[in-house]
Amino acid sequence: MDEYHKKILQKNRVNLVTSLDPSNLYDALLAKGVFTQDMIDEIKSSGTRRDQARQLVRDLETRGRRAFPIFLECLQETGQHGLVEILQNGAPPVRIQPATPTQVDRPKLQPLPLISPVDVDQQTKHILPVYPVKKPNTPTPSPGTDPLRPGPQGRPCRDSIQNYKMDASPCGHCLIINNVEFEPDSKLNNRNGSNVDCEKLERRFKALNFIVEVKTNLKQRQIKQALSTLSKIDHSQYDCCVVAMLSHGAEVNHNRFPGAVYGVDGQFIKVQQITNYLNGQNCPSLQGKPKLFFLQACGGGEKDIGFEVSPDEAQPSVRGFDDQTDAIPTSSSSDSLSASDEVDARASLPTPSDILVSYSTFPGFVSWRDPQAGSWYIETLDSILDEFSATKDLAEMLTMVNLEVSQNCAKGVFKQMPGYFNFLRKLLYFQTST
Repeated sequence: MDEYHKKILQKNRVNLVTSLDPSNLYDALLAKGVFTQDMIDEIKSSGTRRDQARQLVRDLETRGRRAFPIFLECLQETGQHGLVEILQNGAPPVRIQPATPTQVDRPKLQPLPLISPVDVDQQTKHILPVYPVKKPNTPTPSPGTDPLRPGPQGRPCRDSIQNYKMDASPCGHCLIINNVEFEPDSKLNNRNGSNVDCEKLERRFKALNFIVEVKTNLKQRQIKQALSTLSKIDHSQYDCCVVAMLSHGAEVNHNRFPGAVYGVDGQFIKVQQITNYLNGQNCPSLQGKPKLFFLQACGGGEKDIGFEVSPDEAQPSVRGFDDQTDAIPTSSSSDSLSASDEVDARASLPTPSDILVSYSTFPGFVSWRDPQAGSWYIETLDSILDEFSATKDLAEMLTMVNLEVSQNCAKGVFKQMPGYFNFLRKLLYFQTST
């Protein structure tokens, strides 16, 4: 598809997701060679009407040059004239054939070349109707845009990614652990501003139709107990599970997921242990369902002073000079941390499928928090979810969070780079009220 047509679809994605009725388009898009039957089946299985509309538009961008005008033609034929007008506004003129009985919709029969019987079998398996081409010298589409490009062993390639089912009501459970006040013996400072983060996350995930439970100032043992309780819930009627951890953190040795999160008693729990509570072995009712972990905690004690970039790349946002970090005290190191829970630490994910762990900062570095406004990461995450949940999948939104947080600057010097470990197998779109 031409780049300007892709931009038109992207610009109007909200209108398309809100108003498009994809069920009326499937037969026409299949007959005109825009989609294959496999692709239509995948779109139909993506969920609600909104999910199907979103998947259809996303897949449409991967098709050939004629996909956009044929899409407009199908909208016109099915009476969705308002969307046609919106998509044509400001776009280069696209000629739409009137939907009349004289429209040539039958395949044009052409003789097959003389080829071997094996090749004949391969070719006839994927014969598509051949339509009149307006420009006889139009170049052959590239393999990536061919509507039925053969894949291995003659099977059609799948050019789309499925969506997770996310239409249960409620969608699932969300556990928020907010550690603010730490015991004196822990030698960890109180995390002023964390309540602001907690309130934002609680409000945001309630708006996304989750059952939200907040637990405050938990010791390591209590964190494990809360996660164990969550894992024992029957999640069969739900589609997703979310855990958010707001605490001090540190860099520790790991097998899969780096980092550790502290209880208010100064004892830590490794991130890979946290994820283990909800894996397929320990929580069977969440098998095949997305399990999301959001961690506002330092990955270590190192401070990032950044590096110089070109003026076009730099859009600095200088944050407060009173910003604090969620790192362990400088006098401690990851090598000197207690390993009293080593037996539990040996448990590991057999397969980390359907898990996403989003970190507020790169492993080994501090995470910045404003005592009044809350942390950079949660503030930005909440803002991005608020603005884009209706139209973008989670991975794309987290990349936007990475970009925005990376442009902040603490005390005029220090930087922060969030990131995520993504083992999801499908795209994830949250429920929204719009």
